[in-house]
Amino acid sequence: MDIHRCRFVSYPPSTINALAFSHSHISKGQKTSAPRLAVGRANGDIEIWNPLKGSWLQEIIIRGGKDRSIDELVWTQDPNEEDANGRTIIGKSRLFSIGYTTTVTEWDLEKGRPLRQANGNHGEIWCLAAQPAPPSTKKDVNGSSTPVESQKLISGCTDGALVLYSTADEDLQLQRVLVRPSVKKAKIISVAFQDRNNVIAGCTDSTIRVYDIRNGSTIRIMSLGAGPAGGLKETIVWSVKALPNGDIISAISTGQLCIFDGKNYTLKQRITGHKQDVLSLATSFDGSMIFSGGMDRRTVVYKQVGKGKGRWAEVAHRRYHIHDVKTMASLECKGMSVVVSGGPDASPTVVPLSQFGMENQRALPFLPQEPIIRSSPKKRLIMSWWDREVNIWRLGRPAKPTHKDSEEQAAQNRKLVARVMIKGEAGITSTALSPDGNILAVATSEDIKIFQLKGRTSEEGDGLKVSKITPPSDFSLGARLIQFSPDGKWICMIREDSRVILARITLEGKSASSITITPQLTKLERIDRKIEKHITLGGLGNYDRTITQIAFSSKSNILAVSDLAGYLDTWILSGREDLSQSISNVEAASSSEPAESDEEETKAVQIFGQYWTRNPSASLLPKLPSAPVILSFRPSTSQHESNDPIPHATRNTPHPISHNLPSGEDRLLIVTATSDVHEFSVLEGALTPWSRRNPTTRFPDEFRQIIDQSRGVFWDVSAGKERLWLYGVGWLWMFDLSRDFPEEARNGNLALTNGYLEKGKKRKREGGKVAMSGAGSTIPDSKLDTGIGRKIQRVIHEEIDETKSIAFSRPENDDTMDMDDDEDLEPLRGKEVARSEEETDGKPHSWRTFKYRPILGMAILGETNQGLEAVIAERPIWDAELAPSRRFGGPIDLIDLRRRDNYFCTEIFLLYDCTALHRILLRDQHTTTSKARPNHPLHLTQPAAHTSYHPRFVPSLGLALFCT
Repeated sequence: MDIHRCRFVSYPPSTINALAFSHSHISKGQKTSAPRLAVGRANGDIEIWNPLKGSWLQEIIIRGGKDRSIDELVWTQDPNEEDANGRTIIGKSRLFSIGYTTTVTEWDLEKGRPLRQANGNHGEIWCLAAQPAPPSTKKDVNGSSTPVESQKLISGCTDGALVLYSTADEDLQLQRVLVRPSVKKAKIISVAFQDRNNVIAGCTDSTIRVYDIRNGSTIRIMSLGAGPAGGLKETIVWSVKALPNGDIISAISTGQLCIFDGKNYTLKQRITGHKQDVLSLATSFDGSMIFSGGMDRRTVVYKQVGKGKGRWAEVAHRRYHIHDVKTMASLECKGMSVVVSGGPDASPTVVPLSQFGMENQRALPFLPQEPIIRSSPKKRLIMSWWDREVNIWRLGRPAKPTHKDSEEQAAQNRKLVARVMIKGEAGITSTALSPDGNILAVATSEDIKIFQLKGRTSEEGDGLKVSKITPPSDFSLGARLIQFSPDGKWICMIREDSRVILARITLEGKSASSITITPQLTKLERIDRKIEKHITLGGLGNYDRTITQIAFSSKSNILAVSDLAGYLDTWILSGREDLSQSISNVEAASSSEPAESDEEETKAVQIFGQYWTRNPSASLLPKLPSAPVILSFRPSTSQHESNDPIPHATRNTPHPISHNLPSGEDRLLIVTATSDVHEFSVLEGALTPWSRRNPTTRFPDEFRQIIDQSRGVFWDVSAGKERLWLYGVGWLWMFDLSRDFPEEARNGNLALTNGYLEKGKKRKREGGKVAMSGAGSTIPDSKLDTGIGRKIQRVIHEEIDETKSIAFSRPENDDTMDMDDDEDLEPLRGKEVARSEEETDGKPHSWRTFKYRPILGMAILGETNQGLEAVIAERPIWDAELAPSRRFGGPIDLIDLRRRDNYFCTEIFLLYDCTALHRILLRDQHTTTSKARPNHPLHLTQPAAHTSYHPRFVPSLGLALFCT
């Protein structure tokens, strides 16, 4: 296979401003929905991640828009209720955000758009916090349940106001302004609840204030004192947290962690763990560990030490990030104990909490789960998109090696032939390029735009003419996903509510006006899974039914979709194409399974003699153990279509329609989020013989131990081959499906799946036990920096008596050994380890490489004598456009500490001749100038009052660029 390795595809990573888990702690036996991680970015995107016992699946992305940002995220949990049958209705999980405006937004995760908003007459909201969840409902002596209050929200504003919001009755309303702006206008930039009644506010005037939300009274004002000598007069409290015992911890701009007594509000301890500002905090549920992140890129861990453990001390620090550690969030539940951190380097980093120092960290990819690369092999076009921009390149044939520079030669081999900017404020949610390269479809949350791509004449250049095609009015509703069929005659659209819509495309001649889309759309109904009401009314509702994958068969006569719950829905195209027939309604084939909608139409739309109907065997396809991340039909290898007999015409049916099942390839390959690989015969509703003989446990052990999700697939069926190519962010695998994998070695070892051992049995690995906290792999004993190994020997009378394992601290609910005990799923699972071996002919069953990383996407350009010709688009983080570096010894850098370019204050580092470092705090945009504009030089006047000198450098003065 010939591979084009390219890095010219643009995908700028966006800063992570906020991280929030739906639950910070889930105790054993607690009835609640599965935890989710929300990631808020500076471009307005919200990503929803499923920890999935350490597999970490990016489920959906709620796209932002022009001039939007997500600066804080919080979750609330409505109280549990009971229905008339005594079944528990889990309280709804609700997500809220702010974006440096006066508005608080609640999000509808099922539709991926704002649900409701609340704003008021106050300054821009800088921070947001949710009230602790109330205790579970209790019954009185009469047996009736005592009503439980919902969680309230509190926000801190840049004008010093503290605002309280109510989330009762599934609504969001501004309840009252607790604290009005003060005379000093001390800005509140961090807020947290000490308990359900008291709220902690960190300010910019070197104080931490505690208020009672019941009456708005001030309980205590705690002063942090003056800044260091010769430095800033006031310190900034970037983050505050409360421990379970009520103690208050604060992260301040002097690089210190301040701990206050929660009862008398006196300062207990100061710890200097950072060399620069401390920006974020996270704590364990029991309050035994504190994590802090700062501008110095450090992640510092603190524990209580000494007799009685009354004093806190720094026990370790690491640099997991290449930029500021801007935000943190923690999760402790069954099999999970992690802290996730993020910042301008765009990658969420998962750090072990209870097993800190015993396990490695893991950096989640900053690239989207759904690849943004598309191709048209016929015209050698590749397309990529981000934000509101679509770029199309044409790649030339591989050139012969020359003496020219490789980068210069590669640049001559590609041509940017089209660039499309989408009007409006909504960001792109999905794009599609027709196989022949003639049509481009772009979807946003507001509408779907269709463009025709035509080649230019030799006089006009090598670019493409882009002309807009007027779509039907229903296209104005937008879509979550779109995809063309392989023959280019159908376009499938997934609405925001996961409805499946199909539109027919007709092409006559080669002129731009000949491409039309029929106004009659085909609406496909999904199978009603009969999910009980008490499940859909609580937790995340119908969020799990969100469709994330689409696949057409190679002959475009079978359509399959899958959702986050693991359900599969399939439809078939009946009839034969006859362009002479008009569009009409026909009786659809009967099905034993009811539709998901109560308003299912009994008649299907017949377009040119064809109509879509549900696959009769669709209900036989099982629910998968986890969400599919790959859906792909095997390509058809037959050169001609089988001619189905046409029914005889009669007086009443002059145009009869065949209801026979479609012919051709119907084998659907599925890869799930837990790296299970299955192949189903869709028309039969069963596993294929190959999949029965080759369960996941027969795949190479190295493949099953990969922790990154699969992101794309393509097939090589040329010259009689049956090769499957799978790729992830940092790996590429080939499997030969024409042969079975060798028999597994029956040595008693069990499969390692995503860091967990199946059925509670241990499998020895080099370096110790398998990681179980949800972060990275286990650190080998030889590389532990704890000073001791994982095993100790007890010596009695100078003789070795026995060897014992050290019992490291774990959560009480850490029951990771019985996670995969669902016997109903055993037919879809394997049980033993298989190793890749060679057949007698010397050809391997599989091949892999980790050479390409991180992979933004892959696409097929065509076939050559050596097989397929593919392009791999890489986007390494070091090549991305990040914010200016914070490292000492570099050029003059402008450092945006927090949210936006126009926030209330900015810290600037000045490095002059690599000898002096100055930190200058410019207040309210008019310390030295009345109007500062972007990219305009700002000449500093007397800097002594607002300049602090780093002790490692000799004081001097330079020039800075200040953007407001």
